[in-house]
Amino acid sequence: MKLGQLLEGLPDYDLDGDIGLEIKRLCYDSRRIQQGDLFVAIKGYSQNGHEFLNDAVRKGAVALVAEEFRESYGEASKILVPDSRGALSKLAARFYENPCDEVELIGITGTNGKTTTSYILESIFSAAGARPGVIGTINSRFEGKSRLSPVTTPESLDLMRLIREMKDEGATHVVMEVSSHALDQGRTADCPFRVAVFTNFTRDHLDYHNSMEKYFNAKACLFRVLKKGRRKGVAVINMDDPRGKELASICSAEVLTYGLDRKLDFSADSISTDKTGLKARLITPAGKAEITSSLIGRINLYNILAATAASLSLGIDLDRIVEGIKRLKAVPGRMELVKNRKDLTVVVDYAHTPDALLKAQETLRPLTEGRLITLFGCGGDRDKGKRYEMGICAGKNSDIVIITSDNPRNEDPESIVRQIEEGVQSSGLAKAEWSICIGAEKPAYFIEVDRHKAIEKAISMANKKDLVLIAGKGHEDYQIIGPGKRFFDDRKEVVRAAEGN
Repeated sequence: MKLGQLLEGLPDYDLDGDIGLEIKRLCYDSRRIQQGDLFVAIKGYSQNGHEFLNDAVRKGAVALVAEEFRESYGEASKILVPDSRGALSKLAARFYENPCDEVELIGITGTNGKTTTSYILESIFSAAGARPGVIGTINSRFEGKSRLSPVTTPESLDLMRLIREMKDEGATHVVMEVSSHALDQGRTADCPFRVAVFTNFTRDHLDYHNSMEKYFNAKACLFRVLKKGRRKGVAVINMDDPRGKELASICSAEVLTYGLDRKLDFSADSISTDKTGLKARLITPAGKAEITSSLIGRINLYNILAATAASLSLGIDLDRIVEGIKRLKAVPGRMELVKNRKDLTVVVDYAHTPDALLKAQETLRPLTEGRLITLFGCGGDRDKGKRYEMGICAGKNSDIVIITSDNPRNEDPESIVRQIEEGVQSSGLAKAEWSICIGAEKPAYFIEVDRHKAIEKAISMANKKDLVLIAGKGHEDYQIIGPGKRFFDDRKEVVRAAEGN
């Protein structure tokens, strides 16, 4: 694409260079520059792309987009913009010929439930004969092809490329998990969502947002601009969440409400849950429908309601929605039952916030005949305030708590564990020694910083009436210690421990 054509997508810029230049690719990472590329210098969270303008030119960049230029940078064309990240989004949409306009784009935001809701939607769309692509926390995928996701919502350039690839391969719908980071940074600013879903709002990411209000305002961005695009959008909002009414009030698009209150647009009754899944009757504007799902607990009923509302708003028949819900057997690392040789009930869940841990425990408690054993840790280099809160939550709602390491990153794992322990102690649980763990009948907590050994001990402690919740990492198959990653999968650790290996 010619530089002049590309720049037609920018509302505000100053050009010093040749508009007739042929631009082969767009790039925001100077390490990946190839001959003929346009490099966009972004001020990132830890690095400033403006420091790599010379590197980009040396590697073959023929045009530069930046918020300031301190040198001539050779013969490269220079495009001065007030916001380079915003410019990247618009340039990417232009370069990939606005792929979002060619699919039904569904965005899901909220602290918890995004991934599960995306899987349910994918299953429903497939059952209806559509061809859905998904961009999310676990991976980005379309009809058997997938790639791992380094972040929940990619940078705008990567998003546009992904959606263009999916569309060119035949995608009709694209379901996207939209993180607060992405919204705050404008990664989805040029994605005209057809439907936006709000799952819930609780504490998370305060290491980035600094306050709950800033965190909420980032989430709210998805709904404030929903009316933009070729068609007016639809907002699907959980009104059982305290922030639901606030979101509905700021949204100028059509609003569909869901929750367990019968007065809402989408609700449910006749609910029953056990270890094999749930059954309920959905109450919708299109009628009532009995559903059966392999997903565990009332917490997943909210995700089902969200997906049902979004699907109906796009014209999907209620019978196909019921079929899609039934087809989905599990979501990786989301209330996932792990089969094992000892036939113990072990659930691996991604719960890494106080509210998510509480909801997981509230979901599993009614399914537990014996003790509820909760094993968890907290990530390093992240919101430290939630460690104490998660400790209290675990202690109040478990019979046995095992405090261990999560992804310590650059922090001392022992220090993280001590901060969690303060919360567990405040809940009233007393510390016990591992020598009595197998026969522990009184509520207590144990510490094992090594997650491998902690899972081993949890499995050795449990009997068939107990339920073991391993929380925090979910689908992740790695552990981040210091600057590096090592292979680590909670589910495989459970299987190995149960086999005695």
